[in-house]
Amino acid sequence: MLDYSYCSDKYQYTMGKSFFETGRKDDIAVFNLFYRVAPENNNWAVVSGTEEVIECILNLGKATPDFYEKFLPGDEYAEFRKFLSTMKFTGNVHAMREGEIVFPNEPVVIVEAPLIEAQVLETPLLCIMNHQMAVATKASRVCRATDHPVSEFGSRRAHGPWAATYGAKAAIIAGCASSSNILTGVMNGVPSTGTMAHSFITSYGSTVEGEHKAFTDYIKTHKGENLILLIDTYDTLKCGILNAIRSFKEQGIDDSYPGGYGVRLDSGDLAYLSIKVRKILDAHGMKRCKIFATNSLDEYLITDLERQGAKIDSYGVGDAIATSKAAPCFGNVYKLVQIAGQPVLKRSEDSIKLINPGFQITYRITKSDPDHGEIFKADVTCLRGDSLSKKIEAGEEFTINDERDRYKYKTFEAGTYSWKPLQLQVIKDGERCGERHTLLEKKAYYDDTLAHFSPSERRLINPHYFKVDISEDLYQLKISILDTLNKEIAAFSID
Repeated sequence: MLDYSYCSDKYQYTMGKSFFETGRKDDIAVFNLFYRVAPENNNWAVVSGTEEVIECILNLGKATPDFYEKFLPGDEYAEFRKFLSTMKFTGNVHAMREGEIVFPNEPVVIVEAPLIEAQVLETPLLCIMNHQMAVATKASRVCRATDHPVSEFGSRRAHGPWAATYGAKAAIIAGCASSSNILTGVMNGVPSTGTMAHSFITSYGSTVEGEHKAFTDYIKTHKGENLILLIDTYDTLKCGILNAIRSFKEQGIDDSYPGGYGVRLDSGDLAYLSIKVRKILDAHGMKRCKIFATNSLDEYLITDLERQGAKIDSYGVGDAIATSKAAPCFGNVYKLVQIAGQPVLKRSEDSIKLINPGFQITYRITKSDPDHGEIFKADVTCLRGDSLSKKIEAGEEFTINDERDRYKYKTFEAGTYSWKPLQLQVIKDGERCGERHTLLEKKAYYDDTLAHFSPSERRLINPHYFKVDISEDLYQLKISILDTLNKEIAAFSID
């Protein structure tokens, strides 16, 4: 299997050689992995991939010197290659849970480790998190477009086997009821789903009677399971649905069948056809027969189908989820925020690229609502152990201000709120720590988290923006670093 700890860019290792030879390799660095803007005007994104991040980090240093020689050749790299072959990760990692809902600029993963160890992890960690968070966030959008189940079946459109397998996992975490990918199912102990393709039907010859024979044989060989027949191979209304009803009845499948049964539409006017098919099924006493729809669906098409009154009980979505088709490139970045105890930042001509310095922690603040129960009210990112962090953890009254408009503020009185940290320690001194969660537990965590946001924050179009701020200490630290840097730049010149 590919060791994706080394799915990296060479410059991570050329920088590493400089750290190694200048004696800086053991300086303790803190890197934050975060994103700046959610795709498709989302209010937020969904975390997936931290399990693979942990595996990636703990696999670091398992390659032999001859592996490194393939991309770091020459005698000048000999000592560095020897060091790399014995280098294990010895630091700490804090990360959000898979299934967490995360807002821009909040650290999703925090790596605190000797500089060289943390630096060489940048590319593989971004590769993992950008892929899975793109898929998870898109799956969340698609699933929020309907109250009906959504199945993911985009493996054949995914960007390779790794993407198909872990993308399906991400989709299930973020709301999909199931996936067709068998490897995802086996690896995570969940069932995969699937019925038939058009080739199954045409293998009986392109005749109406061949379609009937295909349906009949499928039912015979899968009795006791969920039975879904694909009815649009030739003509949905004139033969497909009729042959399905005929085969179901001949094999004793009706509304009393315990395994569940239904038909699938994969082409044509899905709203019109589903309404017609529903009437035909009901007229034949098959009121519990489900209608499953596929055909290049996404959240916008699903929303429109339901607006038209389509009679669809569940959806299958492929490439829109598997490739995050509308926004295939997620924007996580990995930035140094502290070195040897000194907070640092990247200053840019683009204001959006200005980062928050220092070792951080994000708190989610919850208040009880008489009508809706426990509701998330704000996220605030602090420097670890700063004055606001201490107030929150002590349950004291505190006020947060909008970073871009300091006149906007919100006060939380003592005894009126609860809190939780979003970044949890998952690696301590190079060893895994903390709880492990199954795929279904991650999915349940996402579902529960989503339910604690208001409906206006969950909507797809023009969502109400959740309150996300930073502490006053973090704000002042950032401003002070910028002020000092700006003064130095203004005074700088060379002869």
